[in-house]
Amino acid sequence: MRFLPAAALAPILALTGCHSRYISASITNNTGGPLSPVELDYPSASFGTNTLAAGATYSYRFKIIGSGPTSAIWTDAAHHEHKAQGPELREGDEGSLAVTIGPADKSAWDLRLIHHGG
Repeated sequence: MRFLPAAALAPILALTGCHSRYISASITNNTGGPLSPVELDYPSASFGTNTLAAGATYSYRFKIIGSGPTSAIWTDAAHHEHKAQGPELREGDEGSLAVTIGPADKSAWDLRLIHHGG
């Protein structure tokens, strides 16, 4: 029996495509003032930043394990905490999620999925 050297297998493995599904997320602050802190909760985890300046965007990439809702939580310049419910995500989802936090407790969610399933 003959064995292929590991170096010969590498291109074959690369072509067969190991693809990890993830969501590319961004949070944009359109409130006109700084936010501190900002957090986005998603199924099984969360991410965020301590401070998000007015007009700034924070980007993050994550993999979904499990299924459930998303939500954004932030504190405005007047030290008032806000929470906005977002879309449901399921394990196997892939694509982008953009959250825009606006003035007067308004937020907009833009979810674009490439793959949906588990």
